[in-house]
Amino acid sequence: MLTLLWALVGGAVVGLLGKLLAPGDPDDVPVWLTVLCGVAGVYLGDWLYTRVWDAYTPGLDWWRHAWQIAVAAALVVAVANLTARRRAH
Repeated sequence: MLTLLWALVGGAVVGLLGKLLAPGDPDDVPVWLTVLCGVAGVYLGDWLYTRVWDAYTPGLDWWRHAWQIAVAAALVVAVANLTARRRAH
């Protein structure tokens, strides 16, 4: 249960950071969907990071978090584009 809570809290933070860094106008994405993109960004960014760099970094791994935020930003942009198309039709 604690892991799920940390995933939601971390996903919310990473999703909001990704939303801030996302180009364009991702403001139409609801908060719950931003958090979901953040959670997915944490897991996908971590997975991609470990595929590119297979090294253990003691302490706080800033590069890993940068990858997570970048993936979350890409997901927020993708979701913003999908929801904008859906509203336009």
